Amino acid sequence: TLDDMADDAVGLCDALGLGEAHFVGASMGGMIVQTVAIRHPARVRSLVSIMSTTGNPALPPARPEILALLMSPPPVGREAAIDASVEMWRKIGSPGFPFDEALIRARSALLYDRSNHPAGQARQLAAILAHGNRAPRLADVRAPALVIHGSDDPLVPVEGGQDTAASIPGAELLLIPGMGHDMPRAIFAR
Repeated sequence: TLDDMADDAVGLCDALGLGEAHFVGASMGGMIVQTVAIRHPARVRSLVSIMSTTGNPALPPARPEILALLMSPPPVGREAAIDASVEMWRKIGSPGFPFDEALIRARSALLYDRSNHPAGQARQLAAILAHGNRAPRLADVRAPALVIHGSDDPLVPVEGGQDTAASIPGAELLLIPGMGHDMPRAIFAR
């Protein structure tokens, strides 16, 4: 569950001897850092939620073609998995920035070789869906918060970032035109 993953993050901080920490998460990681702030407020010095959402069921879902890709059977074999990954990143990536296929292909190969476990993706999606709406609980977060979201995200629409920022008192919202559900190198300096 997201609660387990949030507790794991705090457990890692314990193992490292960190009392408070700055938490940053992207996509599902953003949901996890939100959950850390809810469950362990004294441990969060600040939080950054990137291309994520609150789980509010009133928000727009991912685009249907993206949901279809997420629900399709996993590819069989290394090359097919790499090709599917490149295709997914092409569809969810940032339309306002160049698509670096060579980088995505190389990263996808590294990730496949490190740990290819397709059932994990289904479990992650289930954990997200089962967690529910964090927006009401985010109202109690007092840590400084930055929410970064792309205006052109087809997987987690921009309303997810807007709702996250609106739900955390005093949160700053940084919207990046042309950014999708990735972090293109062209925005790294920003």
